[in-house]
Amino acid sequence: MAKIFVYNAVRFLVLVILQVFLFKNIGYYNLATPFPYILFILLLPVGIPNFLLYCIAFSTGITVDAFYDTLGVNAAACVALAWARIIFVRITLQTDHYESYLTPLWGNVPFRWYFLYVSVITLFHHAVLFMMETFSFHQFHYTVVRVLLSCIFTVVIILLFSLLFYRKKQR
Repeated sequence: MAKIFVYNAVRFLVLVILQVFLFKNIGYYNLATPFPYILFILLLPVGIPNFLLYCIAFSTGITVDAFYDTLGVNAAACVALAWARIIFVRITLQTDHYESYLTPLWGNVPFRWYFLYVSVITLFHHAVLFMMETFSFHQFHYTVVRVLLSCIFTVVIILLFSLLFYRKKQR
C-alpha cells in the first residue's frame, strides 16, 4: 500500500512538472496542445474510493490551473475525467477485492483495453476542457478540430510514456 502511494506521489510530481514546464510550451498553432498530466489520474488504482478519486482529480486540475492562469477549467475537466473513468472501469472491468489495487498499466491489462481506455477518456477530458474554455458555439468547428488534434497528440505522448515504463505482466 505504501509502495503504491509513493509511486503515485512521484508520478504526480513528475507529470505536473513536465506539463507545466515542458508541454505548456509545446503546441501546433494553438490547434494541438498536449495534456499528458491526465495520465496520473488514469493510472490510479482501480479500487480507489470514488470520493478520493474526485478529490485527487480536483487537486490535480487546480494545480495545473494555478500555473496556466485558468480559473478552474482544468479542475472541472479533471473531475469530469474522474467521472468518465469510474463509468468506463465499471462497464469494462470486472474486478474482485484482490484486484482492487490494480493499476491499469499497459503490462497489467491487454493493450486493446488500455488503448481504448486512454483514447476514450482523453477525448472526453479534452472535449470538456476546450468546450469550457471557449464556452461558446461560435467557432464550434475550430473547437472540434482542437479537441481531436489535442487528443491524438496527448494519446501518442501517453502511449510513449507507457512504452517507456512497460513491464511484462507478473504472474
